[in-house]
Amino acid sequence: MPVSVEGWQPCSDSSLLRGDPLGGTAGFGERWFLVEIDGAWGAHAILQSRMDGALAARLVARVEKAGIRPLAIRRTGRRADERRAQTVWRWALVDSRPGRESVLWGQVDAPEALLDVPLDGSVGELSNEPVLCVCTHARHDQCCAVKGRPIVQALASEHPELTWECSHLGGDRFAATMVVLPEGLLYGRVPGADAPGLVTRYAAGLVDARFLRGRTALSNVAQAAEGFARARTGDERITAFRVVSESATDDGWMVTLDHDGAIVTVELGSALSEPLLSTCNATLSMRVREFVLRSIELAPRGGGGGGGGARAQEKSP
Repeated sequence: MPVSVEGWQPCSDSSLLRGDPLGGTAGFGERWFLVEIDGAWGAHAILQSRMDGALAARLVARVEKAGIRPLAIRRTGRRADERRAQTVWRWALVDSRPGRESVLWGQVDAPEALLDVPLDGSVGELSNEPVLCVCTHARHDQCCAVKGRPIVQALASEHPELTWECSHLGGDRFAATMVVLPEGLLYGRVPGADAPGLVTRYAAGLVDARFLRGRTALSNVAQAAEGFARARTGDERITAFRVVSESATDDGWMVTLDHDGAIVTVELGSALSEPLLSTCNATLSMRVREFVLRSIELAPRGGGGGGGGARAQEKSP
């Protein structure tokens, strides 16, 4: 950790000062397998935890082979004796695909039994409650812990049964990061004071566009397009947009969205950032991709994008 380097500051502080855009930065995850693992996590969480390493490797390989994203979770504020006494291993199978959102909970008495949990959704108790996962993965990046813990504490004080600490969600420079499942709404730079409000808005069927990085079941391109469409229309409903098509152009992408029967066509380009350190542990500055809005067109279905539609255009810098 390069804390002794003159002028160094945590990656999330640097990102905020640079104004790194949040839109289109959510790591991909259509389905998730959450496993409760109390105690400390190493840099690789499930692989470096109280679970036997060989067993953990088999579990992660099995889950990832099924195209599912594994995530370690634990309750916040537990005493050391409570953590040592873990005798039940809770798990959740989450589907974040639009129109298929679901959470199935189950538990086993021994970690070995996690290898026998069906990953097809045929087993588990269906829940109608969201799962609030806040990254506090200190061994992966200090920003996740320093900025994640106030968020998880604020949420747990109001929603203790819904709130979990979780392992790395991606995008350390956007800490504090959290994901609301099953929809896979990945947020970044969430202030502690605003965290409970995200849940209030979620209950009303809304996102908070100020902190939204994207839906994990969508590609980064589609996430960015949806973010620009939300900004253009002011519509913050979770289900406001549906991806109709996404295609590459000679120098960017074209994304078509359905917005309550109207068609929104978003043309995107990309630019490279200035060289940056994307994590606190990074030692090599690299440029990262940032999406640029080229044009956005709103037209009624069947309107052909002609004179009846509203059009706004923003040029790349």
